[in-house]
Amino acid sequence: MIPLSAVIESVGLIGPGLASWVEAQAVLAGRAPYEAARTVVPAPASLPSAERRRTGTSVKLALAVGHEAVAASGRDAASLATVFSASGGDGQNCHAICETLASDDRKLSPTRFHNSVHNAPAGYWSIATRAMAPSNVLCAYDGSFAAGLLESLCQVAVDGVPTLLIVFDTEYPAPMRDVRPVPDAFGVALLLSPVQGADVGTAAGTDTSALARIDARLTDTPASVLAVPEFEQMRRSNPAARALPLLEALAKQRPASVVLDYLQDVQLQLDITVPNGSSE
Repeated sequence: MIPLSAVIESVGLIGPGLASWVEAQAVLAGRAPYEAARTVVPAPASLPSAERRRTGTSVKLALAVGHEAVAASGRDAASLATVFSASGGDGQNCHAICETLASDDRKLSPTRFHNSVHNAPAGYWSIATRAMAPSNVLCAYDGSFAAGLLESLCQVAVDGVPTLLIVFDTEYPAPMRDVRPVPDAFGVALLLSPVQGADVGTAAGTDTSALARIDARLTDTPASVLAVPEFEQMRRSNPAARALPLLEALAKQRPASVVLDYLQDVQLQLDITVPNGSSE
């Protein structure tokens, strides 16, 4: 396939022991030790109080990483096209609905119901940011990060506009955890924009403030394995964390080629070029 290219302007990140992209960069680059901890997801201050009370972890996580990436880019969130991707929905909410349906009183809360649909985080994002730009919502099981990234890259290439990718997955309680063992929440957002006036070897065209340029293509090469055991376990246990090889390369700010999990026999290769061309 012809490579799909884009510039990564900014990142948002929340995961186990990773409070934000700003704090996580030194850890992912190996300049600071990793301290394991449960994921802490902040309340969505951008939502009106009524909607804020109705949100679950997946909505809070999606909004938090999205806002971090937008704030770092300096762009207007309301004008950005978005792609949301997750391997499932809100696990806690799904569990609560199943409990209700299995009980004698099967009256389902309207709030539970509207939070159960897969595009709920996208809806809350539009409320929080007053966004009216196009928004796509995807699900591709364990390949959901790669699927969301491919969709975002296609939008950037075809429409020629910046696109915000938000990928997230949250844990499931027992007994669903037995068949879907996602142990903790992980969310990542990438602000992608078109490559402007750049040769293939140029990281970000005329914008040297961008983090990197990526060129994506399909491959049958196995997915990249992380050297740090804690990060590799995180990558394998949460579909959204399949982004970690890319995030590690961005944190180290060095040229790299990484392969991300996608389909059973097809993976996604990303060739990463950084503005300064550093090898470290």
